[in-house]
Amino acid sequence: MTLFSDEALDHLRQNDPLLGKAIDRFGKIEMDINPDPFAALIRSIAGQQISGKAAETVWNRLSAACHPMEAVTIHKTDLSVIQSCGMSLRKAEYIRGIADRVVTGALDLEHLKSLPDQEILRELTTCRGVGPWTAEMLLIFSYQRPDIVSCNDLGIRLGMVRLYGLEALTKAQFQSYRERYTPHGTVASFYLWALANLKGVDFIELPEN
Repeated sequence: MTLFSDEALDHLRQNDPLLGKAIDRFGKIEMDINPDPFAALIRSIAGQQISGKAAETVWNRLSAACHPMEAVTIHKTDLSVIQSCGMSLRKAEYIRGIADRVVTGALDLEHLKSLPDQEILRELTTCRGVGPWTAEMLLIFSYQRPDIVSCNDLGIRLGMVRLYGLEALTKAQFQSYRERYTPHGTVASFYLWALANLKGVDFIELPEN
């Protein structure tokens, strides 16, 4: 699957000239895809609410402690071992809980691939420790869904603030921008992340209205 097709990039340029300038600035962006939805989901949970560098460290430790990175491996691993990889006991419980559900068949991550985005989000967020952001990251980085722009992602919101020269970003503005990107929102998300990673801009919290 090629999300960064010429068709997608041209669509975004035409619908949003400012985003088009960002596309021309950064060129085609390489996606780091994990085709294993279980490993991708566990990695997202392990990396919740910590920096990218810290998340990488925790993931490397967890991968070494629970090798191979499969549900049955984590299912059989003591919580203290999972926690010792650099996370809270609660987060370790979330990770083991996901593995338990996969092993028992309560969660079928392969089956989810065949469902529409919203059904996947509803199913995943019934799992402890999986909120909308974590579910959306699975849709992007494992299932490669083409139209995901997460309002729960600080980087995407910061990218919008920078792209459009805003002092604040309302939910209505966010929705309006997201509609411009459809049906190639995932590609737009990567350019917004690239903009967010540029230095010199402070994030402004998304108001309630």
